[in-house]
Amino acid sequence: MVVDNKGKITYLQVIKEDLAVFRITPENGQIPDFKAGQFLTIGTHVPSEGKIIRRAYSIASPPEQKKCWELYIRWVRKPVPGRLTTQLFNMKEGDEISWVRPTGIFTINEKMHDGSPDNRRMVLIGGGTGLAPFVSYSMHLHATQSKREIVVLHGASYVDELGYRELLTALEDESLDKGKDKWNFRYRASVSRPQEWFNRTWNGQKGRVESFLRPKAGKDLSPLEELVGEKVTPENTSFYICGWQGTVDGALDYLIPKGFVTERNKRKDGSYDIKFESYG
Repeated sequence: MVVDNKGKITYLQVIKEDLAVFRITPENGQIPDFKAGQFLTIGTHVPSEGKIIRRAYSIASPPEQKKCWELYIRWVRKPVPGRLTTQLFNMKEGDEISWVRPTGIFTINEKMHDGSPDNRRMVLIGGGTGLAPFVSYSMHLHATQSKREIVVLHGASYVDELGYRELLTALEDESLDKGKDKWNFRYRASVSRPQEWFNRTWNGQKGRVESFLRPKAGKDLSPLEELVGEKVTPENTSFYICGWQGTVDGALDYLIPKGFVTERNKRKDGSYDIKFESYG
């Protein structure tokens, strides 16, 4: 049985007309414990439906943030307007909203299949709002002073859709300042429509986010491998992927032939190298 709890929208940042950051604060002010990568189900009464409509969204804030949850949400407008997101994008700070306790299994692997620590490099690939769980991962790993190497790769159609760019750039700057032995973090973004006028100033990676995995013409190493300074293998790297199914498929189409194995198709010994979560 679904148990709805009361809360309010206490912060709303509209990045563009169909993309926004929402902060949800429980009515009693208490955030229950959750793990980075889990999702929060929120809901509100939709007059045209005559009932509460609920949807699940990955939590972008870390477990250490106890004042509110932060969600990174796109307003679904095609092929038909989203029933909940249309309502959400007409709400304002102070409006009431219901929530259901966080859950989900798209969390960080701390251990290998044999119980030993998983110290492999973590490559976090987010398409669009699929970045949200990786913001939570990054801030959580930073708060816990993790020494693992972390690479966040984010893809969007337009420069202004690169949410959390300032935060993630600051985390990389800190890594450069303190040294990788204390905080080992890199962030790179890709824009898939570089030819459009709005993206005219973009000088970074061009194409879908999974293009970071493929070597460019005449090169042996992919942009990701050039960034980390070595070939990525199942022995030194684990992948986490979140976004539209096309983003997940595009990444898997490259990684699986290279010997990487997904959580849903483990090796006989129980090991795997890729976790993914898709939507749409």
